Amino acid sequence: MTITEQIFSDLQQYVNMEKREILPRFFKTGKGEYGEGDCFMGIVVPDIRKVARAHKEASICDIEVLLLSEYHEMRLCGLLILVLRWKKATETERRTMFDFYLAHTARINNWDLVDLSAPTIVGEFLADKPRDILYRLAESQLLWDNRIAIVSTYAFIKKADLDDTYALAGKMMRHPHDLMHKAIGWMLREAGKHDARRLYTYVEEHRTAMPRTMLRYAIEKFSETERKHLMRKDDR
Repeated sequence: MTITEQIFSDLQQYVNMEKREILPRFFKTGKGEYGEGDCFMGIVVPDIRKVARAHKEASICDIEVLLLSEYHEMRLCGLLILVLRWKKATETERRTMFDFYLAHTARINNWDLVDLSAPTIVGEFLADKPRDILYRLAESQLLWDNRIAIVSTYAFIKKADLDDTYALAGKMMRHPHDLMHKAIGWMLREAGKHDARRLYTYVEEHRTAMPRTMLRYAIEKFSETERKHLMRKDDR
């Protein structure tokens, strides 16, 4: 039995039939939805993490097989293994993992897959490097590339390095997908934890251009009075 076959077998031990029914709806797999056609075994993230930890020595080739799986949980398991490997990887190994990740973004094709991997594999790698790739991802026609671009900045935000978050938010502010509005608003909110005044000023300046979902997410930590002021519709 190969490692990937063993991983599949291990994951099957955690299948929950109720979750198998719920997860496709939760991750919008219907026709025309962002997760169209995705298949779920019915396994929750904590259990997928258990399997990933048990197979954290799986190779990049094994992870590629997992990413090519039709099953969402197999792809997530592969990404979680990649994140675990990252912690002890050399700089050369991290470059390989970073390049591998960006070569497979079409398979990192739902918001949880992006959010649980991009800040580490992309964000941490770029923390001390030029970040032009994020701006190219922001211009991609692939929704998941766009989400990777903004969510990766969470690694910078944790170090109070906020400029790219604001720049990318401005670049993608008119993105047509609500999934991106939530992601951008979320990153702006996190940036605001380091500099609330900068976030307030930014939102005040851009609020008429910001989709309402993005705006709500961004100002969630402000006071009720501040939120009402920033959500006002008088000149929208």
